[in-house]
Amino acid sequence: MKKSLLFLLFCHVSSPVKHTLKYFITASSGVPNFPEFVGVGVFDEILVGYCDTNIMKVEPKQDWMKKLFENDPQHLEWHNGECFENLHNFFKATIYGLKQRFNQTGEHPSVSLLQKSPSSPVSCHATGFYPDRAMMFWRKDGEEIHEDVDHGEILPNHDGSFQMSVDLNLSSVPPEDWRRYDCVFHLSGVKDDIVTKLDKAVIRTNWGKTSIRVAPSEVPAGPVVGVVVGLLLLTLCITGLFIWRRNNNGFSPANSSDSSSSQTSSVKHAALI
Repeated sequence: MKKSLLFLLFCHVSSPVKHTLKYFITASSGVPNFPEFVGVGVFDEILVGYCDTNIMKVEPKQDWMKKLFENDPQHLEWHNGECFENLHNFFKATIYGLKQRFNQTGEHPSVSLLQKSPSSPVSCHATGFYPDRAMMFWRKDGEEIHEDVDHGEILPNHDGSFQMSVDLNLSSVPPEDWRRYDCVFHLSGVKDDIVTKLDKAVIRTNWGKTSIRVAPSEVPAGPVVGVVVGLLLLTLCITGLFIWRRNNNGFSPANSSDSSSSQTSSVKHAALI
């Protein structure tokens, strides 16, 4: 700051008019075709200098500024140091710290294969990535395909990260050809793509784990009738056995008169039944 003030006084030391010198700084991360750091110097609302991490040098934008750098190379050296050493490194570390704090480094997206049922499309799902400049597609034999592919939108998560998915309809693909397919997730600013091979062993699904409830109207009538008839017959058999054992247990006739009496009693009992 002290050197900036000296620079301002040096340029217009003989002028009693007040002047302003402003610096505008932009730092970014993961933005395609845009430098990570941009610095702009504006003197009395006039652009006098520019630097960014793509050109890696300070460019004077006014003739008098060029002449100043030529006559005093120390000013050019100081501005280069500010742009590409002090300010650039400071803002780069600041952005990295913020991304770490909010878990938005873009380095840890999760990609998985999902399928609702055996006849449903296979969904390649990515979540937890940042920023939202990402793309995902299916490939067959290493070539991107568009037929039987349904691309979903990029949606926000509650933590500020994003998610997306792309579905592949495999109804016409024989199981032996599944190995020819893979899903590719590309995040802007990240060098390596995440490639997931289509493999039944890694597909996440919940079929077979959900209990099946049958409505009463869907229960077949035949088995129910059969169960009711069977229970009724079993009840009659048990009742008849109980009556037979009660009538014959310990009542064997000792003589003819007892036998006649027993028979009469049995007839009466049968009549009551």
